[in-house]
Amino acid sequence: MIDHALLEGVLPRFLSGISVVLTAATVIGLALALAGTWLLDGPLASQLVLSGTVLVYLAGGVPAGWRALQALWREHTLDIDLLMVVAAIAAAIVGATVEGAVLLTLFSLSTTLEERAMGRARRAIEALMSLRPETAFRKTQDGAVEEIPAADLGVGDLVILRPGSRVPADGVIVAGRGSLDESTITGESMPVRREPGSQVFEATVNLDGVLEVRVAKTLEQSTVARMIALVTEAQAAKAPSERFSAWFGQRYTIAVLLGSAVALGVFLWLGNNWETALYRAATMLVAASPCAIVISVPAAILSALSAAARGGVLFKGGAALETLASVKVFAFDKTGTLTAGRATVTGIVALDGNQSGFLSTLTSLEAHSEHPIADALRREAAQCDVALHDVRNVKSLPSAGIMGEDDLGPIWAGNRRMVEAMGASADHDALRDLQNSAETVIYMGRGDNLLGAVSVADRPRETSAAALAALRASGVATILMMTGDRRPVALRIGQELGLRTDEIHAEMLPQDKVVMVAKAAQGRKIAFVGDGVNDAAALARADVGIAMGVAGSEVALQAADVALLSEDMERLAAAHRLSKRTARIIRQNLTFAIGAMLVLVIGAAMFELPLPLAVVGHEGGTVLVVLNGLRLLSDPIRDVSRSMSQTFMPSRPEEVGGERAAYSRPGGLV
Repeated sequence: MIDHALLEGVLPRFLSGISVVLTAATVIGLALALAGTWLLDGPLASQLVLSGTVLVYLAGGVPAGWRALQALWREHTLDIDLLMVVAAIAAAIVGATVEGAVLLTLFSLSTTLEERAMGRARRAIEALMSLRPETAFRKTQDGAVEEIPAADLGVGDLVILRPGSRVPADGVIVAGRGSLDESTITGESMPVRREPGSQVFEATVNLDGVLEVRVAKTLEQSTVARMIALVTEAQAAKAPSERFSAWFGQRYTIAVLLGSAVALGVFLWLGNNWETALYRAATMLVAASPCAIVISVPAAILSALSAAARGGVLFKGGAALETLASVKVFAFDKTGTLTAGRATVTGIVALDGNQSGFLSTLTSLEAHSEHPIADALRREAAQCDVALHDVRNVKSLPSAGIMGEDDLGPIWAGNRRMVEAMGASADHDALRDLQNSAETVIYMGRGDNLLGAVSVADRPRETSAAALAALRASGVATILMMTGDRRPVALRIGQELGLRTDEIHAEMLPQDKVVMVAKAAQGRKIAFVGDGVNDAAALARADVGIAMGVAGSEVALQAADVALLSEDMERLAAAHRLSKRTARIIRQNLTFAIGAMLVLVIGAAMFELPLPLAVVGHEGGTVLVVLNGLRLLSDPIRDVSRSMSQTFMPSRPEEVGGERAAYSRPGGLV
């Protein structure tokens, strides 16, 4: 059975090797022709010129002509290769075979350099494939450990990870603690501490400790596989500027062919003999070829996409990359985006006085939620050694809370909206301190009977303030924070992040976020940053939807235009900077390519520019714009460090204290 994945990797390298051999042959052939022309005399010189030019035309002209004919036959397009071949043939017809050989050699050389350079960009993400371990140590039912091919792992298998080994598949730690190097996935250079219950991702490295991991996904569904698929799709999905350059190149190629034919007639009309007129027309053909213009955009886009992927930022196409560069408004969800999403329980009030029983029931209900508040309750219950019990028929009410049933009957938990929806009252003296605090409050009750409440506090991410300051410094005019939480909570978080009062929006339903995104987008490009699950509508409405910290989240990867695999907010600022740098390099490339082409065309039309100089100018310009685009491969997005936190300090916010609101943060599955 043929391994198609292997073929996909081997075949391009094989073809690239052939291209290098053919280019080497053209260089040798040109060297022979030049030696015969300039260094030798007599029959030997003539033989060297003839054999050298024949070698160049065969090794350089035939492949280019074949590519042009294939494009014409299969795609019904006139390839730029055709222009070079026609110009070389025209040079040979008028006796300038050596000049034609120079053209074909330099064209072959530049094409090979471009292919290898662009291949370098494409291979940047493919390197992840080599990081996949070939074998894994699986724990059998009788407790024995066996080494098997990683491809044979199935969902539910137990894998033993020893220090220094790579994770063979996405999974969850069931036993053991250790530090993992997740740079291959998230771009984060610092090790991350993992413990039982933590997710681990394929191709990451276990640095210390012995871990027992339960496989959660097959290799085809793994984070690495999805990263490769997304980047491949992104590279195939052309940005608007790429589509324009391709459209322009096709039509301009036709115009160049027709223009060269017209130029031939004009030169003959001006009194030039046939050979001179054809030579000058061939020079015009080379000078006016749009190779540099056509390659300017994809060279930069592809390099930027690859650099971003290595830094843990996945753009789902060049269009998202281009649009992000022009974004002037950033809107953020609060919980889990600007904040760490690792809330802690700060207060518990059970109206019946049974605090342990209240916490047990609330945690048992919230155990069915993946919300950070539910995680905080589980940690609190574990710390207090509170046992949980069975809760059935659980369902969530967006922006309100969660409902279910236990042995005593229906039970609910959520925010103030949930309290009102159930006909209960939260006006209890015992709850005043919780309600008046700048913390999130979750209520629980049965029917219209309120049982109590807990307060939960979340903190901004360490990198959020610096990242927001960096966005402002890069020209972002407005930064909005949107949350369903109470206004005192939102103001506290916003104050720590350096946001202005008018940029903080609280007590919002999901549909309110969509309306605000639409309103803020009037006349400006807007990006929305959320968790990719609860904010899907706002992500879709924004010009650029950005999912934050979504390694392993299928929903988030599908919902957003950009996926930040790391939870480091500084990567968002780095991605925005990369998009602006890409736009700047594209403008540089196009300006240079168009300017160089105009100079060459004017020189060929009015000053009898020699064909070799036109060739050098054309091919040299093409190589230069490719190399300029490839500079993006070394973008420091992967090396984002906490130095940004030192460079960009949050500005002192306006006074935001003293405001109180009636509603509390949505609980449950919000």
